[in-house]
Amino acid sequence: MTTAQGARARARNEVTAAIKEEARRQVAAEGAAKLSLRAVARELGMVSSALYRYFPSRDELLTALIIDAYDALGAAAEKARDIAADAAPAARFTAVCEAVRDWALGHPHEYALIYGSPVPGYAAPETTIPSAARTGLVLVGIVRDAHQGPGLADLPLPDALRPEAERMAAELAPDLPPEAAAALIAAWAQLFGLVSFELFGQFHKVVEDRERFFRHAVTGLARGVGLR
Repeated sequence: MTTAQGARARARNEVTAAIKEEARRQVAAEGAAKLSLRAVARELGMVSSALYRYFPSRDELLTALIIDAYDALGAAAEKARDIAADAAPAARFTAVCEAVRDWALGHPHEYALIYGSPVPGYAAPETTIPSAARTGLVLVGIVRDAHQGPGLADLPLPDALRPEAERMAAELAPDLPPEAAAALIAAWAQLFGLVSFELFGQFHKVVEDRERFFRHAVTGLARGVGLR
């Protein structure tokens, strides 16, 4: 790459970052449904036609914000896993869950963008899947390590659910037993349910010490997936 090409690439990256930052500000203030490329361009002092060279549509800009949010959450989960690398599997699992909660509380609008109400008229493309999977894969990895190492506690699985659990294991975690795969997917849903209830106000006048309650709940989730 020539010096001129490098300078152009840096300039493009800087403008792209500025567009996304302004878009995040507008999402926080008005909600994702009201995100407007024209409004973003106006706030940045750009003509709309110039902004379209970076993001041809509102949906492409939304997709970029969604991927960034998923990646930031995934990075927080991976960092927590790595910090707790020497801990017991259950402690690693709860550390990751606590990192998910901490990130959500610190970035409520980004969390709402990926786990809140769907944006009318927007359908997330498949390009969001790798980023969306990062946090879940961290949890899968912890359970896999336990299964291959100290072992998992025996987990119940109704006969009627076994075919579905076997399908989920085959598609999502082929090196886990069906019992663990089913329990892990349930725990994943409960984790984000806990975070969403806290973030979106459903715990108001119900749970006061939310940090302790969350820690207690995710300790139960760790046991529920067979971690010791």
